[in-house]
Amino acid sequence: MLGISHFTYFSPVVVESLLLALLLVGSFSPVECFHFNYPLFNDSTENDFHLMRSEIAVDAIHVTPDFSGSPITNFSGQALYKRSFKLWSESKGTASFNTTFVLRITPRTDPGGEGLAFILTGRATLPENSEGKWLGIVNASTNGSAENQIVAVEFDTRKSYMEDLSNNHIGVNVNSVYSIKQANLSINLSSGTAITVKVQYDGKILRAFVGTQMKAPAIALPINLSDHLPQKVFVGFSASTGNHTQLNCVRSWEFSGSSVDEDPDLLWVWIMVPVTVLVSGVAFYFSWKWNCGKQEEEEDDPRVEQQIQGSSTAPRKFRLKELKAATENFNSKNELGKGGFGTVYKGFLKNKEVAVKRFSRNSHQSKQDFIAEVTTISNLHHKNLVKLVGWCYEKRELLLIYEFMPNTSLDKLIFCKESDVENRITLNWETRYLIICGVAQALDYLHNGCEKRVLHRDIKASNIMLDSDFNARLGDFGLARIIQLSDQTHHSTKEIAGTPGYMAPESFHTGRAAVETDVYAFGILVLEVVCGRKPGDQSLNNKYNNGIVDWVWEYYRRQRILDVLDLRLNGVFHKEQTEYALMLALSCCHPNP
Repeated sequence: MLGISHFTYFSPVVVESLLLALLLVGSFSPVECFHFNYPLFNDSTENDFHLMRSEIAVDAIHVTPDFSGSPITNFSGQALYKRSFKLWSESKGTASFNTTFVLRITPRTDPGGEGLAFILTGRATLPENSEGKWLGIVNASTNGSAENQIVAVEFDTRKSYMEDLSNNHIGVNVNSVYSIKQANLSINLSSGTAITVKVQYDGKILRAFVGTQMKAPAIALPINLSDHLPQKVFVGFSASTGNHTQLNCVRSWEFSGSSVDEDPDLLWVWIMVPVTVLVSGVAFYFSWKWNCGKQEEEEDDPRVEQQIQGSSTAPRKFRLKELKAATENFNSKNELGKGGFGTVYKGFLKNKEVAVKRFSRNSHQSKQDFIAEVTTISNLHHKNLVKLVGWCYEKRELLLIYEFMPNTSLDKLIFCKESDVENRITLNWETRYLIICGVAQALDYLHNGCEKRVLHRDIKASNIMLDSDFNARLGDFGLARIIQLSDQTHHSTKEIAGTPGYMAPESFHTGRAAVETDVYAFGILVLEVVCGRKPGDQSLNNKYNNGIVDWVWEYYRRQRILDVLDLRLNGVFHKEQTEYALMLALSCCHPNP
């Protein structure tokens, strides 16, 4: 049967054997690393933290808040992630970790004080009388005691004692407020602006990077944390004020740590798994041989080729063997990306680079999407659309061949991980604005420049490809539908089509796609490009929320809309263009555009 996996024909014995082998191996797979990521903080995240005199408000953790109306002089607070992190074990040694956070310190007096610290501690309690120079870490009676079980990376904004280098330095503290190593910072901690900090520990050396320059650490200290901390620790932040005050905020936070959990006795697994796999393998081989013989009798669906070749503008049809040769038999080293549809490979056809999109056989919609993509895009010609070079349908394989885009997809550049800071390309404002304009021109062509209007239905960053000059090319027309300009204004479907986060709220209720739903997705895309952050998505029970739209609206209401700009722009942008782009995006996403 077409499109059904070989496993359909396996006997129950084969299936049960394979499942047993998978269960045996899966039951003892390595424990996942300790990880969490908070792009922002709100009421829904509050229960994830021990908040000791700290508060979550305005999308941030305020370690020393001023929302209650009480004065914040001589104040201290802590905010710790509730789940403990196993830092070390007797058998596996000390774990490594990598954490990135954005802090914002705003003086309330001139000068401000005292400071903020990232901490690892064995106790989820705030020391009494830890305000002032004690930074919420220790107090006068406990300072220097090994019983504190705390290590801190401090960001000190006040010279509180003689040994402090200055009122703008970083230091590493162990069970004490007195740093064992410190360094002055070139960036002003008390500027009231967002400052990115990365703290890394490889089991031997603790490093901290501050600001936009992440190539060299601001401070590095060889230290064995297991000498000072218990096996399980809490991670988080502490801060304090004295007679001089400041707001100490954490706007976002990501933490990843390796696992040092003990392994169970796996001897019996190493005995049983090979035996089970061997038996399953023999059964698999004979069942596979029988399936191959049966499926060789099956033929390709002739309707696919009929519908494509029926189009007068159908592109060239390629042979499967040509595409196998072009991609080195779909070698994984040539993979450009994966999605729900299947996999895209880089290939060479007649010494020209191409992108080969191979549809997954497991997708129920793959043939429909395949035909839609070929017949739709073959009739379209615009500089901001990805060009379709050809197609192939052979031996139940569905493949599309596109021109190759050397600068990959937009999402990989605006959502790149902090861990990839050495290799990433940061898009400047001119390039981002060019991309926004390019996508707008492509969308205008689809809606108003074609003989028949085309609804794309899946506009998102991963479907925007960038050529060698970073010009935007809209691609992936698998969900696209053609509607008549005269008597049809929308496309209706029983199944919701599109990507959550980019879909207009009404589409979840009506199931209808229209020009307005494409425009809504374009608005989300513009916000992503300007802000450098991902949208929200659909929550349970079809309750729709979109974090990025609400977030930008909030800053607009405060008349601080330019505060939403991607920090990687480093403040270099065209003010009028930026404001225009943001207002355009909010208009596209408005309930009554």
